[in-house]
Amino acid sequence: MRNLVKIGRLFYAIFLIGIAGQSFYYAEFRPSMMPPWPSPIPGQVVLVYLCSLFMVAAAVALVLERQARTMMLLLGGLFLALVLFCHVPYKLFVSPGDIGSWTKALKELAYSGSAFVMAGSFPGGEATGKKEPALIRLLEKFIPFGGVFFSITLIAFGIDHFLYAPYVAPLVPDWIPGHLFWTYFAGVALIGGGAGIILEIRKKTIAMLVGIMIFTWFLVLHIPRAVVAPVSDKGNELTSVFESLGFSGVAFVIAANTSLFYKSFIQRFLGVLYH
Repeated sequence: MRNLVKIGRLFYAIFLIGIAGQSFYYAEFRPSMMPPWPSPIPGQVVLVYLCSLFMVAAAVALVLERQARTMMLLLGGLFLALVLFCHVPYKLFVSPGDIGSWTKALKELAYSGSAFVMAGSFPGGEATGKKEPALIRLLEKFIPFGGVFFSITLIAFGIDHFLYAPYVAPLVPDWIPGHLFWTYFAGVALIGGGAGIILEIRKKTIAMLVGIMIFTWFLVLHIPRAVVAPVSDKGNELTSVFESLGFSGVAFVIAANTSLFYKSFIQRFLGVLYH
């Protein structure tokens, strides 16, 4: 299981470096990180570079296991702030729409949850006896919700498979028969996987299957699509490559869950109820 955690962390680190590299190259935030506001934010390019550098630093810390918990907590907080103060206002007041239009906001929610999952795979201040700064102690409270944020995105994307089946089915490679069947099958798997992780129903088995499923999509769906993607795509298909690899890694870490310092969402919720 320890090796599975290392693999999951590596996959998420590659995702972070990939998204940061694209942001550097295009000198703008990826759509899943920042919505396209009508008026650009003053000094946005500087913010893009700073955030990208921080993502790379967090990825290196994660792989080297040096200050990784702190870096992942800060990264999870950053992604969550972008969801709450950028994506949500944008969808509510600038470009409202149905659940499908919330795809990018939900992806960033998964980015945040993923970072908190990674943070939870390292021992915290309570276990080491180290006094943490107030901000870190505050962000630690979100660790039990990391898997929940990640799973909410899984469930929402699973629902999308049913609502937009005619648009999702063509994404299945031509050499695989039964496109509509696999569209619905994947939708059921995503919804069931997300629900299983949240409700702690055979969580390790379900998370492992989710990780294998997303990693399979990384190999047979997203990489081939990125290879043939047009230049005008601005790297969106390549972003999906990095996301699928990173999300599979997150599922593997959830499946391993070897940290003795991680309190599950259900445990924390029950603790609130009885105190």
